[in-house]
Amino acid sequence: MAEKILSHKNNLQVLFEDNHIIVVNKRAGDIVQGDKTGDKPLSDVVKEYIKDKYNKPGNVYLGTVHRLDRPTTGLVIFAKTSKALPRLNKLFASKDINKTYWALVKNEPPKNEDTLVHWLKKNPKNNKSKAYTKEVSESKKAILHYKILKKLDNYYLLEVNLETGRHHQIRVQLSSIGCPIKGDLKYGFDRSNKDASISLHARHIEFIHPVKKEPIAIDAPLPNDAVWNACL
Repeated sequence: MAEKILSHKNNLQVLFEDNHIIVVNKRAGDIVQGDKTGDKPLSDVVKEYIKDKYNKPGNVYLGTVHRLDRPTTGLVIFAKTSKALPRLNKLFASKDINKTYWALVKNEPPKNEDTLVHWLKKNPKNNKSKAYTKEVSESKKAILHYKILKKLDNYYLLEVNLETGRHHQIRVQLSSIGCPIKGDLKYGFDRSNKDASISLHARHIEFIHPVKKEPIAIDAPLPNDAVWNACL
């Protein structure tokens, strides 16, 4: 897989950029959009990067298209123009963006590859979702596909593709088959990662550029740690 970093400035890894789109590699702990914590969001960091790079006066336009959970890492797409934002939103809504995740789990999954179907119910009080094998009140159907890419010394590297985009979907569905993600205390892993991350990474994305109509394929470099490094 080709990995290319266009810019690495102020802890921002830019993987792709043109007039309409910017794609960055999110670090663990970054929030994509502002929330009640008041912590500086990734969207503000990207705006500052654009303002600085192009000497833009006044406010910089940036549209948030999707999010990643705070402890996860990997690809995040932002729209740089008001023309690109609704088109990117439409690509996500129609599932015309192919996004692949990598996850590290300690326990061997029941099968080398499988499709998991659950109904997920979110509890806003503890910001956690619960997986059910059949539909329950206020639950949403969740479907993902996984396969084992590599057996490491103490972990398994899984490739995960989502059919639906539910709250904490990969985390709760893998946990429900006895494979919580490394570092994910919330969903049953026994200890945290040193940097408070979980070992879930938005690794690869493919889509047709919403303005130029050209195919785009991008890989996000893995976090620099011993277990992730062993995956390559």
